[in-house]
Amino acid sequence: MKNFIVRAITGVLFVAAIVASFLDPTAMVFLFALVTGLTIWEFTGLANDIEEVQVNRFICTVAGVYFFVAVAGFSSGITPTGAVFIPYLLTIVYLFISELYLKQPNPINNWAYTMLSQMYIALPFSTISVLAFNGTPDGIVQFNAILPLSVFIFLWLNDTGAYCIGSLLGKHRLFPRISPKKSWEGSIGGAVVVVLAAFAISQLVENYSPLYSLLSPLEWIGLGLVVVVFGTWGDLVESLFKRTLGIKDSGNILPGHGGMLDRFDSSLMAFPAAVVYVYTLTII
Repeated sequence: MKNFIVRAITGVLFVAAIVASFLDPTAMVFLFALVTGLTIWEFTGLANDIEEVQVNRFICTVAGVYFFVAVAGFSSGITPTGAVFIPYLLTIVYLFISELYLKQPNPINNWAYTMLSQMYIALPFSTISVLAFNGTPDGIVQFNAILPLSVFIFLWLNDTGAYCIGSLLGKHRLFPRISPKKSWEGSIGGAVVVVLAAFAISQLVENYSPLYSLLSPLEWIGLGLVVVVFGTWGDLVESLFKRTLGIKDSGNILPGHGGMLDRFDSSLMAFPAAVVYVYTLTII
């Protein structure tokens, strides 16, 4: 009972912090720059527990946070030139070259986990800004919190729906080798909940915020399904990572919920997929 209460309080604060951050672009950038840094720090710490792996946690974390902020600045138009990415590229080059002199037993593993921290964490989180800042036909960039916030809402509803339906009706395992508790029934139930939520959001946006009505109802439903599929894969990818390391939770920074990777695993696949989906709609 005590663990349930702790988990519930943490969950409420977690959701409230994310929702509140989307009320202001500066708050959003600050919060997710912090989340990016904490997640990379956690990931690289787990990587360094692997035999013959030794990555530079500090530089990887700083580089990832810088990349997130650079993408946010570029997407918002504050730093319109691509030169803002030069320090990041130089840092990545340094991390490669430094292995020539460190004399580590397995530099290839170090390179692999160094780049994985950027490709698996920094890059996906940076796509939040790509969704949040939209350019208008007259060249003005506006902050649109509805798209990225909706992705989080879809992820939360999918998890809740999948858990409830799976607990009641789940019989057929979705991916028993990696996540034996997930079921096809739960996944379908979560998807149905998200489809209903996507349609509801499309109507709310159309009726109350037409300025931000970027998608049709059918396109909103498509976005919801994309988030469901890739969010589930994101969860499974992190589960595979933890099973490979032989750990239950990626950390303990969030009482009752584990680590940062445990909370944002679905997001790391869902947000890049959402960006690809939305931008594909603009070119077809």
